[in-house]
Amino acid sequence: MKKNKIIFWIATAIIVLWDGVMPGLTSHTPLAVEAIRKLGYPDYFRVMLTVFKVTGAILLVFPFVPARLKEWAYAGFGISLICAAVSNAVVYGFGSFAIFPLVILAILVVSYVYYHKLLDAGAFRRGRSRVAQGDFDNAGVVLQ
Repeated sequence: MKKNKIIFWIATAIIVLWDGVMPGLTSHTPLAVEAIRKLGYPDYFRVMLTVFKVTGAILLVFPFVPARLKEWAYAGFGISLICAAVSNAVVYGFGSFAIFPLVILAILVVSYVYYHKLLDAGAFRRGRSRVAQGDFDNAGVVLQ
């Protein structure tokens, strides 16, 4: 299980840094604004996409986030990366601009697969905490 955790956290860290932190720090730069315009998207799309990416990164990184929300974050990142590859292929041709999002997508798939391996092994808590589910006695002590 230790190997699985290491693979999961490395892949997840790459996704969070590349698709969460970096857009949050660079989406307002002139280069990013021009890149979105060249792809044919309106300026508000850049802002909206950045908010969703940062939110998704937060959902992936915190272990107390329910599994269903993590699934939505993985799906959102997957859709975003596929759309990035298609958009870049249409505008620039099928070159490095189109291939790079697919490389990040492959890393996302690794993170997703290992997240489920760890989830099935019980490394992450499923759903709500036991206290939130009401598994405690009258004194407020969590039942074993």
